[in-house]
Amino acid sequence: GRTAKPLRGSPAAAASVMQLKGSEIMHGGCACGAVRYEYHGNPVVSYKCHCSDCQTYSSSGYVALFWAWSQSFAFSCGTPTWRVYPGSSKSEVARGFCSVCGTPVATRLGVLPLVMGVPALSLDSPSVFVPEYETWTSSVRSWDALDPSITHFEGNFTGDFIEQRLLGAGNA
Repeated sequence: GRTAKPLRGSPAAAASVMQLKGSEIMHGGCACGAVRYEYHGNPVVSYKCHCSDCQTYSSSGYVALFWAWSQSFAFSCGTPTWRVYPGSSKSEVARGFCSVCGTPVATRLGVLPLVMGVPALSLDSPSVFVPEYETWTSSVRSWDALDPSITHFEGNFTGDFIEQRLLGAGNA
């Protein structure tokens, strides 16, 4: 089957919405403030993941997240508690959350050490998040609606897509 199904809208236009000006920094953290982070740079990719792992982890239909360059992402207050899980892609996934309030704050993918997954709603200003893609649309729940204006992947991003995004975005 097809891996990606392009639909209306421009991923490039969506991505431009999340571009930061000059030396601005993205800040975020957990609900209680015990864990805080900052990210210097623009997102590598922003998307909504509908895989069964993300559905279970979020107790929702999907996780809205973006990839941040690991070298430009830092915890500025507190340290999350990390739990490692087997991912559906047969790679380990480490999920970081606040041990006080339980808020998810970061995800490390074993196969992608250059990037850190950051939940969009952990941002201090989550309105800057604009998803470019939706992944694992084959797992979307009947009560959840896909955004017809962005590109959908029936499964995960392809290796070619990931390589192009990581190399094309430049390791800021």
